[in-house]
Amino acid sequence: MSKSQPKTIYLKDYSAPDYFIEKTELEFDLFEADTLVRSKLTIARNTAKPAAPLVLNGQNVELVSVAINGEVLSASDYTVDDVSLTISNLPDTFIFECVTKIQPQDNTSLEGLYKSRTMFCTQCEAEGFRKITYYLDRPDVMSVFTTKVIADKQKFPVLLSNGNEVGAGELDGGRHWVEWNDPFKKPAYLFALVAGDLINVDSHFTTQSGREILLRIFIEPKDKNKCDYAMQALKNAMRWDEDVYGREYDLDIFMIVAVDDFNMGAMENKGLNIFNTSCVLASPETTTDAGYQRVEGVVAHEYFHNWSGNRVTCRDWFQLSLKEGFTVFRDEEFSADMGSPTVKRVEDVSMLRSMQFAEDAGPMAHPVQPSSFIEISNFYTLTVYEKGAEVVRMIRTLIGAEQFRKGSDLYFERHDGQAVTIEDFVAAMADASGRDFSLFMNWYKQAGTPKLSAKGDYNAANKTFSLTLSQSCPPTPESQTKQPFHIPVAVALLGKEGALKLSLQGDVQASISADQQEAVLELTSSSQTFVFENVDEPPVPSLLRGFSAPVKLAYNYSREELGRIITLETDGFCRWDASQQYALLVIADVMAALVNEPAPAVDESLIEAYRTVLTNDALDPAMIALMLSLPSEDYIGDQQAIVDVDTIHHARNRVVRKIALSLHAEFLACYNKIHQELSAAPYSPDATSIAKRSLKNKALAYLVETGKPEAIELCKAQFEQSDNMTDTMAALTALVHSPKAAIADLKAACLAQAYGKWKEESLAVNQWFAVQATSPVPGALAVVESLMQHEAFDIRNPNKLRAVIGGFAMRNSINFHDRSGSGYAFLADQIIKLDSQNPQVASRLLTPLTRWKKYDEKRQQLMRDALQRILDKPGLSPDVYEVVTKSMVK
Repeated sequence: MSKSQPKTIYLKDYSAPDYFIEKTELEFDLFEADTLVRSKLTIARNTAKPAAPLVLNGQNVELVSVAINGEVLSASDYTVDDVSLTISNLPDTFIFECVTKIQPQDNTSLEGLYKSRTMFCTQCEAEGFRKITYYLDRPDVMSVFTTKVIADKQKFPVLLSNGNEVGAGELDGGRHWVEWNDPFKKPAYLFALVAGDLINVDSHFTTQSGREILLRIFIEPKDKNKCDYAMQALKNAMRWDEDVYGREYDLDIFMIVAVDDFNMGAMENKGLNIFNTSCVLASPETTTDAGYQRVEGVVAHEYFHNWSGNRVTCRDWFQLSLKEGFTVFRDEEFSADMGSPTVKRVEDVSMLRSMQFAEDAGPMAHPVQPSSFIEISNFYTLTVYEKGAEVVRMIRTLIGAEQFRKGSDLYFERHDGQAVTIEDFVAAMADASGRDFSLFMNWYKQAGTPKLSAKGDYNAANKTFSLTLSQSCPPTPESQTKQPFHIPVAVALLGKEGALKLSLQGDVQASISADQQEAVLELTSSSQTFVFENVDEPPVPSLLRGFSAPVKLAYNYSREELGRIITLETDGFCRWDASQQYALLVIADVMAALVNEPAPAVDESLIEAYRTVLTNDALDPAMIALMLSLPSEDYIGDQQAIVDVDTIHHARNRVVRKIALSLHAEFLACYNKIHQELSAAPYSPDATSIAKRSLKNKALAYLVETGKPEAIELCKAQFEQSDNMTDTMAALTALVHSPKAAIADLKAACLAQAYGKWKEESLAVNQWFAVQATSPVPGALAVVESLMQHEAFDIRNPNKLRAVIGGFAMRNSINFHDRSGSGYAFLADQIIKLDSQNPQVASRLLTPLTRWKKYDEKRQQLMRDALQRILDKPGLSPDVYEVVTKSMVK
């Protein structure tokens, strides 16, 4: 592919479609060798625009015939190329009919219609429908769909599409058909089709208005007993959406299909959600607690899209966060209500700071509402999803929960059945609350993570505390200079006994909670000073309570001040964050000392802080586990101008081992106590049990770090006797990731035993792959290369690619960034192979190489060499081309 070939698409060039499709009638004739697709479209010209030819999108489809108003066209009546079908001189309204032939069994991109083993299924977001038939494949063209699916009844007894079933029948030759109608207008990206030999698990839900909804999950027969949790999560989500947002489901049936080969987590197609098996199947023997939580969150996310994405959808793909950011916010709040809000918040923030902040600092940095792209698949990013959710959260923080609900009601009422913009969403919030969000829109328009600098000054004579807040944002590819952001900063002032009552001087943009213990300060310029009055003692400011804005905070806390926050703050996020900052200071000390001594001391005050946390029975066990977790190597590296891979790894390991040895007795007591409590009842994925297991297994990980024989035996016993995947994987991970050479035979035996137990369970095997690919023990690359030759590895399956290649490149920093550059060369080899097979997956796996500027000169050059080798591949896909070319810019 020449460098001039890929076309950049700009938001500023958006133009309404020249034609609309009022009705879409499809017929799929499925065969093993090929599939015939017959489409009948009722099309109307957009009379608000000048007359123009009809240009329909099409890719990798064979055109068999075309007709207008029943008259078959000759080849001279239209123009067809690799990406489009063009017809001129058309009336204002007409019936377009065409027949296309496609080969789903050869479609390795997993976009459009493809086969996952023996099952036909679709993935049409963002632009997969054009791989099925010629269409106006854009989200602002919304149509009512009727779909007829025809196939061999014995091989494909289940035939599904969007909406409600309206007909079915038998045909000659053992074939049968089923017809579906979706009464709600939708864009083509929400189209879905499934054909396979599946069984279904059914339940029902009664809506708040008394309507009975059939809930149906389709799976392979072997997975029949793995749907209960997803079904209950779906019911919980339906009830929650009615209670919190007043949104009721609108069809007679809601269906989910579990698919093993799927590029994404799941897809919200109207009435027929298609899920990656990892996001719907769950059983104690094959699914960890984190897996259960993922099922709950993804089921809710896709269901919530029924309104925030389907009934109201995006005008164009630059508005992707309109549906994704809003819906991520909704699913995060749902999960928080189902479990621990504090733990959920900490987990979400931890992921955002370690991954999305890195994205903001890299070559692919883009605003939540991007201004341009080459390949839209590259913009299904943490920025659009998770940062987009944080932006929605800030709106709620600024206007309050009551006004936010009014705003969402207004948004859905105004735009039901429409394809709209982010500006429309914000306008509804502004109109409902009376707030001006013009400055706030910079969160959507500007890339980068703002830096929030804070400085406090206590005046004892006046009993005032002045808090000066300043903001800045580093340059990003789309803009070298930034306008101020509207930043809500939630603050408490901690005295020696706890939170102080707050009172602000002057007329400032801020609000104070009913109990007067929290203020939300609104920073709207480059620097502002807020003065608290009647402050009787020097306070410690606790900033960004609840992580009120996605910013990097700079405040020069002393260790004593961090200790006060850890001890006295009631906001769980700030307590956790203070423990992370404390640990960062201690790790930084060890990193500095490693230059001159091989075994530097570790600050004992951190050990004592951890002892206090570990023995605090008043804290949520999950919160204790989080506070005892040191910052990740990636997050530590993100704090450095140039990442010192080896020093970070060795310093962090030294601190971990010191904690483990110093608190051995406490960890052992904690482990035994919780293990005894949990052993008294069968496994349950309820929030309380999950919290206890998280702390128990954190204690086990520290115990194994000591290397003591009794700790190894304890871990081995848990692996062998566990009745659930969470404990089994925790023990296996602790053993496999241990650097102790003396337990090499034990590791091998446990891995062999685990595979023998799980080899028929694809999702469990993926975890087995991942625990080996992520091991920090030297020699991981050789292990990864051997795993790719394993009988269970399938290079066509995205889940296995993510487990093995992604696990190594994205979650094994010390081995991927080996100074030899072998990790970079390996990843480049895999990207080159995968680019022709599945460009979406290839471009996402490429991410670690794009951050070359963060590393030392030698590693920079090796990473750039790997990128150049990828760029030199003939016929490079637009997906990978865009990422590589943007990454290569110095």
